[in-house]
Amino acid sequence: MASRNREGALTGTEKSIVKALLAKGWRNQDIQALVNVGRKATINSARITETKNDAAIAAASDDEVEFFQIRKSSYDHNTGLNLFDDERLVRAREAMILAVQVFNSPSMRFKTEVFTMLANVAWTYLMHEHYERKGVKIVGKDGRSILLSQIVERHDCPLSKGIKGNLRAVKLLRDDVEHKLLGRADSKWLGLFQACCLNFDKCMCELFGAQLTLSNELAFALQFTKLNFDQASTLNKYEIPGEIDAIDARLREGMSETDIADLEFQFRVVYTLDAVTKSRAHFQFVQPDSAEGKDIRNVLVQHKLADHLYPHKPRDVVKKVVKATEVAFTQHNHTQAWRMFEVRPRNGAAQPENTNRDYCIFHAAHGDYTFSDQWVQKLVNVCGNAQQLQELKSFKL
Repeated sequence: MASRNREGALTGTEKSIVKALLAKGWRNQDIQALVNVGRKATINSARITETKNDAAIAAASDDEVEFFQIRKSSYDHNTGLNLFDDERLVRAREAMILAVQVFNSPSMRFKTEVFTMLANVAWTYLMHEHYERKGVKIVGKDGRSILLSQIVERHDCPLSKGIKGNLRAVKLLRDDVEHKLLGRADSKWLGLFQACCLNFDKCMCELFGAQLTLSNELAFALQFTKLNFDQASTLNKYEIPGEIDAIDARLREGMSETDIADLEFQFRVVYTLDAVTKSRAHFQFVQPDSAEGKDIRNVLVQHKLADHLYPHKPRDVVKKVVKATEVAFTQHNHTQAWRMFEVRPRNGAAQPENTNRDYCIFHAAHGDYTFSDQWVQKLVNVCGNAQQLQELKSFKL
């Protein structure tokens, strides 16, 4: 006889509830439906019959039955979370939702202060639940639970370096708002706060399941009417206390340029503003590695000097391709390549700066083009494919 899957068996509590419901005249199928709510492994009607025929099982009290019914009715059908069984995760999601709602509200002026406090609460609940399920004690002998600032320093903390840096920065701001007036400095740290939200959603899904995503509850409502970016930049400087710059310095203390540019530490977007119809005049956030992100070029980038991003002159590109592939590749072939792939305009073009920024950039100061490592790699790949190389060398200029 095959052994029964224990996950599909009734627990002692469930058996006593079933016994009580049978005594109240409930039908087997109705009891089965109630018990199966929120269960990972559902039971079949045979389990109800077994309990009915087992005289050794005592019926639950009316209060126990009432609480059982309340608990079963407390599942969120979208997330699968139960208010009683998953209280930390419920509170974590609500705290982050509240943080974003307050920050996005046009009538609220207490933005940075409230966001940092609620975000800290959300992350604390999230990480407490993670460690609780791992069997790690989160309450010390003094009766106090472990702080988020202590969690990010633990060797077993599952968070990345960028996320830890972001949380340290948010905590520093939270601590400072208890003692300083930050004025209208909210927008200075918008990148930190956006990264905090995105990191939270990512970690929530990775640790507890994709169904817990906040993407349906959280949205960026950015509305601009005839926005002048120069004016916006100037206005952003007004009414900001002198100590704000000092706070910014503390946020980045001990961090390298790479750490600061990490998108998990600070969210950045490069916008290209084109003439569009009114119905399409909006901002959209997309993943930089998605097909849509690559296509519309509304990409997240790490800012570096142009010379660092596009270090190769045409002759250098040719030398690197030949060295990497040992294939005959000439300056003429390189010209065929940038024309075939429409990487840059032809000489004498009215707008020489209209290049494919993945591969090439125009230097107005000395009137020439340089190319990126990505362009070199693309040509190496082409030269490694006999058919593509033949197509390239057959391209007519």
